[in-house]
This record gives sequence, structure tokens and C-alpha cells, in this order.
Amino acid sequence: MAAFRPVSPQVHFPDLEETVLALWRERDVFRQSVEGRSQESRYVFYDGPPFATGLPHYGHLVASTLKDIVPRYWAMRGHRVERRFGWDTHGLPIEMEMEKQLGLSGPGDIRAYGVAAFNEACRGGVLRYTAEWEKVVSRLGRWVDFQNDYKTMDPSFMESVWWVFRQLWDKGLIYADFRVMPFSWRLSTSLSNFEANMDYRDVQDPAITVTMPLLDAEESLLVWTTTPWTLPSNLAVAVGEEIEYVRARKAGEEAVYIIAAARAEAILGKGVEILDRFPGSQLVGRRYAPLFDYFADLADRPAGEGQAFVVIAAPHVTTADGTGLVHMAPDFGEEDFQACRAVGIGVLQSVDDEGRFVRDIKDFAGRNVKEADADIIRWLKDAGRLVRHDTIQHSYPFCWRSDTPLIYKAVPARFVRVEALRERMQAHNQTIHWVPEAVGQKRFGNWLADARDWNVSRNRFWGTPIPIWRCEGCGAERCIGSIAELEAATGAEVTDLHPHRIDHLTIACADCDGQARRIPDVFDCWFESGSMPYAQRHHPFEGADTFAADFPARFIAEGLDQTRGWFYTLHVLAAALFGRLAFKHVIVNGLVLAEDGKKMSKRLKNYPDPGEIIHQYGADALRAYLINSAAVRAEPMRFAERGVRDTVRKIVLPLQNAYNFLATYAQADGWEPSLDTLEHKPQTPLDRWILSRLQDFVGQMRAELSAYALSNLVPAFHRICDDLNNWYIRRGRRRYWREKGDSDGSESAAAEADDKAEAYATLFRALVTVTKAMAPVLPFFSEMLYQRLMVDTGLADGESVHFCAFPEPDAALRDAKLEDAVAHVRRTVAVAQALREKEGVAVRRPLPSLTVAVHTAGVAEALRHFEADVLGELNVKALELTRDDADLVTLRAKANFKTLGRRLGKKMKVVAKAIADLEQRTLRALAAGGTVEVEGETLSGDDILLVREPRAGRAVASDGDVTVMLDLEATPELVREGLAREVINRVQNLRKQANLDVSQRIVLFVDGPAEGLLAAAIADAAMRELVASETLSLEVVVGAIPEGIRDRAEDTIDGEALRLGLAPAYEDDDDDDADADEGDAAD
Repeated sequence: MAAFRPVSPQVHFPDLEETVLALWRERDVFRQSVEGRSQESRYVFYDGPPFATGLPHYGHLVASTLKDIVPRYWAMRGHRVERRFGWDTHGLPIEMEMEKQLGLSGPGDIRAYGVAAFNEACRGGVLRYTAEWEKVVSRLGRWVDFQNDYKTMDPSFMESVWWVFRQLWDKGLIYADFRVMPFSWRLSTSLSNFEANMDYRDVQDPAITVTMPLLDAEESLLVWTTTPWTLPSNLAVAVGEEIEYVRARKAGEEAVYIIAAARAEAILGKGVEILDRFPGSQLVGRRYAPLFDYFADLADRPAGEGQAFVVIAAPHVTTADGTGLVHMAPDFGEEDFQACRAVGIGVLQSVDDEGRFVRDIKDFAGRNVKEADADIIRWLKDAGRLVRHDTIQHSYPFCWRSDTPLIYKAVPARFVRVEALRERMQAHNQTIHWVPEAVGQKRFGNWLADARDWNVSRNRFWGTPIPIWRCEGCGAERCIGSIAELEAATGAEVTDLHPHRIDHLTIACADCDGQARRIPDVFDCWFESGSMPYAQRHHPFEGADTFAADFPARFIAEGLDQTRGWFYTLHVLAAALFGRLAFKHVIVNGLVLAEDGKKMSKRLKNYPDPGEIIHQYGADALRAYLINSAAVRAEPMRFAERGVRDTVRKIVLPLQNAYNFLATYAQADGWEPSLDTLEHKPQTPLDRWILSRLQDFVGQMRAELSAYALSNLVPAFHRICDDLNNWYIRRGRRRYWREKGDSDGSESAAAEADDKAEAYATLFRALVTVTKAMAPVLPFFSEMLYQRLMVDTGLADGESVHFCAFPEPDAALRDAKLEDAVAHVRRTVAVAQALREKEGVAVRRPLPSLTVAVHTAGVAEALRHFEADVLGELNVKALELTRDDADLVTLRAKANFKTLGRRLGKKMKVVAKAIADLEQRTLRALAAGGTVEVEGETLSGDDILLVREPRAGRAVASDGDVTVMLDLEATPELVREGLAREVINRVQNLRKQANLDVSQRIVLFVDGPAEGLLAAAIADAAMRELVASETLSLEVVVGAIPEGIRDRAEDTIDGEALRLGLAPAYEDDDDDDADADEGDAAD
């Protein structure tokens, strides 16, 4: 059997990970991990397709980490978890990239260049970064199938998208309408409402108040707007019929204005003169002079038949801001559009698809609407129509792809009747397990409550074409649902569904003699990604019989923005097609920001390159850091490189040290594990304690992973690493020190040998358990440990830790009473250690005693049972227990508002003051479990919080109900022992520097001062014996170090010079019990 292979302390963890990656590739471990599980145990995971037009960033790495941890866990639970990567290859991201590369700007340039040529350029460039994606994702340790990936531009995928649309068409869920929609003038296309919600920014805009003179009186309507560019298209003014309006004058002015009573003073200033009051209903039907004369002829139309420049009623008018009179431009506001349409006022189409005023707007024709604001305001001022000009800061939507401000514009579009599905979708959402829960109940739930019909058409080029053919003669429409249907209808062979490959195909109209041509729009790319559960498998054209097993998904994960994106479109289409969920469990991650809290920027270089972070610290450290961050709670996180570095220090290094401890001593001792080792049930309390803690750890890991609560995993790692390294190994290391061959055949020697074997077996079992339990999170390091612990020793039943079953807690190994006892002991030790540090007493200097005030028999029993551990950890000579801490601390009382607040109500303040004034005697009785009468109320310990404060002049410390006192007296004997232990520490460092084996005996040379405390310690025979036994020194030679000694060091102890040297030594008879590593705090 091979010996344990230590991990070099100087190891570069990323290099270890590269070795693991090579092992995985060589043994095809990922494929085996999938195919080794049965089809019947399928766990379905959907992977949202990213755009391949840019390199992966930290947001992708967070999501990729989540998408790897969960499938690894369920695979270790025995499930077949296929992980197929996908690419979003259509839509605005690639079109904009190709426009940039080809020197084009907008649809006009694209049409001039040629749609076919442009689309083929998109096809050729869309997968530009796929190799980089595969490299980064694989290096992160994420297992995913790139070879069997899906692409939204594949004909099979596109055909399934057609099928989805056809199902909606047949269900009556598709309709055409002319509506005001979010519109990107840079991209010349409308967007969906949820796309408009993806990128809101705080901006400053003009807010102006203008006059609309009434035709039947010498007075003007006052109208307020934050979009001056829409005023040339004004066709009406809206009022609230129930709102009170006034005729008013500014102080000292003659002009009469009509304004909402609630807004008069805010707009016209103090001293405003109110001439009359009346409801808004009296304004309805009154006509006014248009601001601009571009469409003045519309005023001559009959009322109700398109007559413009008239006051109308609208329910959306409020007095929260503005003037209470709303300027109506039906081209550019949804509420404007609906209110105007109700009275027969239509739209003008005064702005083209590139956001420029059309020829009819002669003063501003060809100008970008947003850029024209200043000139329009100037024109209004010159015309005497501007009453007030302010600047406001507000949140405004921007195009999520072009970074330009959106406008709202009336356009023709195809819609999915989402509002008809709203109640169904809300009900389904209640059954989805969201992590965090608030995202599903609030953010997503609120979005569903106000879900609007979905505009799925885009006036673009590179995408799946909407499969509607409209007759040029009678306008009849036909929806095509498959390639076969299109071929049958056209008689042509179809191999590609992109618009430039099929738009020449016509279909004979069934209602007339005309020919039908495809409408020019393509699908919103979110419709395609929302169709992914069906299109990735070419449903229903292939594998329809197995579809039920793969739908819905058990798990998905993406960023918070996808509550308005992929999560939403999956949800809508699943509800529409099948009346079902699309996914059962979802983890939502937040945004990753730069350390300064700003958005990560390549230009600003305010974040470290992800590849460099992995190269420096390793992927495991990055993964653990990310899932321990706010990002996994769907909150923004500030990425800090030191966080990754700290993860190495707090998790990876402790686990490496624990393994190396086992490997070093097992190799020196010739100890070898067997399969029985993993079933061994020890009797030693320390061993039983760590195995009990392991069951708690494993149980928590299973519970958190099963609940998808990944943010709780790293804290569990920290706790088990602390238990394993800082208590179990630290307190038990002397059990491994007795060298092989030390047994003299006595009963005590045999017992020591048995105890040593038990220690090895327990530590081995603990490390194997932790290795398996952390495998989903730290796949590289766990694999490295597994290869050394199980594969090298011939105990593995598989080639990889990722083939193993995830550990199950063993209730028989849990000992809650023992865990509580050790917890009490460790807490006491921690308080005392902090006290030592506060008092400035070196940890290696022994102290005479520790006094602990104990208030329960259980704590006293625990401290006595583990007294040797307490003394060793704290380097004290004696432990004293007392039930009365009156000499150590004074008590102070505070009211427990949590328990008393509701009960006492208004009386709480008086009672709280009385509690704070209680005498020590009363508080002592309360601490002993009694009750106390305060202001007529009987109060117990649950109602009063007791705070223990150390008495002045004592080395005392308290934490809750733990109170300790250290005797700081420095006797000559203790001072000498403390100095001897400082010498031991310097020798241990020199042993490590000399790379000596842990069992190597030495001759030690010590050259110290001629006089003083250090000289006295060195001269003390008992202290020299202590140094010799702790450092494996056969002989301690005091005096000048011989010139031939190669391994030497110089140091100081309490300001006194010390020179050390050592040389390997050999003997025929091994009798000493010693070690080259530090043990207790004193060493």
C-alpha cells in the first residue's frame, strides 16, 4: 500500500488544481459521473444561455459556481445530472457588435449593406468568444457539456421556437396591436416592458410649465412636462373630473391661469390670487390654441372624430406633482394613447424609428428628440409660452444594449396575452422555491401582479423570424409551426430559418387569389431563451416521449436581473403552453461590484482580472469566497481580492495542514488505514467529540444543500476546520508522538499504542468525511485529498471523490451532551485567552492558576472532565472552580425589552429604570434563579438581562455567564519555564528550517547570555530536560556552537541574545517520547 503523500507547505494551489484538471480530462470523469447514474434518477437542470459576444465576468462566475455546486451535490446523492451549455446567439448584442465591426449605424445602414450579408456576418461572429468561455468556465471547476451545446441559431432550436409560437397562436394568445411601447431609437426597435425595466438610471431632465390659451376666454391652461420634445406632438390636455381646479393669478400679475387648486401655490408662488374654484369636469370639451401649428388643421375635425387641441378627462391625472393638467401626446405615452383613442384622437407618427423628428415638424426636422429639448424650450420662451423652467433628477429607463435613453413610441407589434395568464402565473409562483425567498415573493411576485401583455416582435434582422405570412391581397394571416409545414405550403426545401433564407418564400392565400409574404419582424431574443426547455431538445419534433421526464427543471440559477428576463419568460411560456411551472427551485445572485462600490469597468481597471485571481489563489478559493458573499443573497457585493486570499487562509490551508499532520505522522509510524478504519467507533472522549461534530457538520451540509441555501456552507466549513485543527488535532497531537518501537510490552505501553491507533483512525475518518462533504464546493482540493486518502491507499471504490455518495449523518455517533461540554470548555478557554492577551502576558509563560466561576453543575463537570485540556491550552498550573463570583464581578441589570415591551406597554419606561437601579444582593438572587418584584411586576431571569463587569484591580474577564480570573504572579520557577518554552519555540522553527523529519533526533547546541533570567533558565537542569524532551534532543550542549554545525540560528528572547545550532543524531535505543511540532499553547 502506498504511503500518504504530504502536500508541500510551499505548494501553489492553482498548480494543484491544474493537476486535478488533467486527471479529470484523462479519466473523462465528468462523463462518467453522468453516465454512471441511471436515466430513472434524472435531476433536471436548465442552463440559461449567455451571449457569446463578450468575455465572462464575475457575475457569470458567481452564477457558474452556483450552477456547479448544486448539480455536483445531487449527483453525489445518486442522481443523473446532465449539464448542457447553451448560447444565446441572436438579437441585439451580436447585431450591435457587428454594426461596430462593419462600420454601420442603424437599420438604414444595414439595409444598404444587405440584410443577407449582415446576417451571415452575425452568424460568423456570434461565437467569437466561445473558446474563452469554455476555458474560463472549465478552469473554475464547473462541469458542463460544451460538446453537446445548444445554440439559439440552430435550425432545430428555431423550429421549436416556431412550434411554441404556433401553440400560443392556436390558443388565441397572440394578437397584433398598435400601442405605445418602450422604444430604442438607437436600435430602431421597440422593446418589451420588462426589458425597459432592466436599466434605470438617475438623470437630470428639464421640467417646464407652459401655457395653452383657451379659445373661449382670456385665460390659459397651465401644463407641466418633463419631456419638452413631445410638445410639438401635443393633441390634447387631460384633467381629472373630480379634481378641484382654480382660476388664479400670480401676485402682481394680470394673466389668468387654470391650475389644480392643490398645485397653485407650488407653481405660481405665495400670494397667488384665487379667482374661482370648480371641478375638472367643467373643463372637459373646452378648446385651446396649439403650441405649434404643425397639426393645427386637426382642430377643425368634428368632436369625437379626431378633433384635437381640446380638454379631455383621464383617470391617470393626479396632483402629486405638476399642475394637475397633463399634456397629451398619444404618440409617446401609453396613458395618453389610451385616453386620446377613447375620444377618437389618433397618433401622428411625428418621430421616425431613429428618434428624429419627421419633416412635418419643420422647425426641428431631422433632430434627435432628446437633443432638441433645449431648442424647443428656447422656442417656447421666445413665443411667450414658457411660465417656468426647472431641472429635476429622476429615474429614467435606458436601452439595455445601447446605453441610450429610451423613448416611448406608438408602434405596431405582436403581443402575447400575458394579462390573461396573470392569475395562473401568480398561483404557480407560490409553489416555486426561491432563494432568497423575498425575491420570489416580492420582486418577482410584484412583477407578476402587474404583468403586461408581452411585445415579442422586433424590427431587426438577426433572429428567429416570426412565422406569420400575411396575404398582400386580403390581409389574411397564417402562422407556420414547423419546417415541414413551410415546405408543404411553399413547395421549397428549407434548411435554414433565418429571415434572409426564407423571406422570398410566398404562400398562396386560402381566402383569395393573393400571395402571402412573411411579416418583417423577428422574435424578441427573450422569447427564444424562454423557449429553451423545449427548443434545446427540438421538442416536439424529437424525443417527445421523454419530454415529461425533463420538464419542469428541478433547478435553475441566474442573476437578479433575470426576474425581469429569463425567469419571467420561462414562467410565462410554461404557464401558457402547459399550465405548469418551468422550474421548481431557483437561486438568484446579486450584482458583483468593484471594491469601491462602483460598477466594474475595464476602462477604469477597478477590479482584478478573474483569470489572474484564479492563477494566484485557485478556483476553489474564488468559489468559496463568492458563495460566502452578499451576491448569493441576491444583494450587491463588493469584490475584494483579500477576501479570496482570506478564504485560502481560513479553509484551504487548515485542511491542508490537517491532512499533512496525518500524512507526516502516519508515514513516520508506518500506519496504514483499512476499510474498517472508516467504520471504527472510538471510546476516547476527544475522538467521540470530533465524530459527533462531524455528524452535525454533515447533517447541516445536507440540509443546506438540499434547501439550496448555499450562503450557509462556508460558515459551516469554518466551524469544522476550527473544530478539527484548533481543538481536535491541537489537543490530541501528543497521542501521535510516541514513536514506533517505543512499546516495552507493559500494559500501559499497550494502552498507549491502542490510543495512538484510535487517534489515527479517527483523524483519517474525519478527513475522508470532510473531503466528501466539501466536494461540491471545493471540487479541486477535495479531489486532491481524496486521491491521497483513498485512491493511493487502495480504499477507493471509484476514481474520483465526485463518484462518491454524499456523506450521511450517523445518529449513533452524535453525543449532544459531550458537544455541549466541550463547547463550555472552549468558551471558557477563549475568554481566558483574551484576558491573557489583554493583560499582556506571553502565552508561553506559565501562570499559577485559573479561577472560573461556574453557575451550573454541568459546566463544572465539563471543566473538571477536560481539566488537562484547559490547563494545556492556557498554560496554567491549576484550575480552581467557584460558584460565587461576587469577588470577581459586579452585576448590572438591563430590562429585556423583547419580553417585557408588549407585556408592560406604557409602564415599560418606569420598570426599565427601576431594573437598572436594582441592588447587587437582589441581582445575585436573580442570577441564582430567583424572581424579583419591580413596580408591582414579578420578573424572572428571562425578563432581566444580567451583565457581569470585572471588579477593578483583578485580572478578570466575563462573557455572558462565563467569568474567569487569572493569577498573574510570576514566580522564579514559572519565569524560567516560560523562557525554556521560548527556547523550545525557536528550536522548533530551526528544525522546520532544516527540513528535518518529525522523528529525527538531534543534538542541540545552545549559546545564551552569561547571566540574567535566560541564563538561569538554560542553566536549570529541569528546564534543559524539558527542552530536550520537547525537541527530540538526545543531548543539549550549552556553550559556543562548533564551527561545523550547518543548521544554526540567532534570535532574541526578552531582549537577550540566543544562538542555536543542531545536528542530526542517531541512537540504538529509542526511549524518549517527543515531537518536533508545537502542542499546547505553552510550547
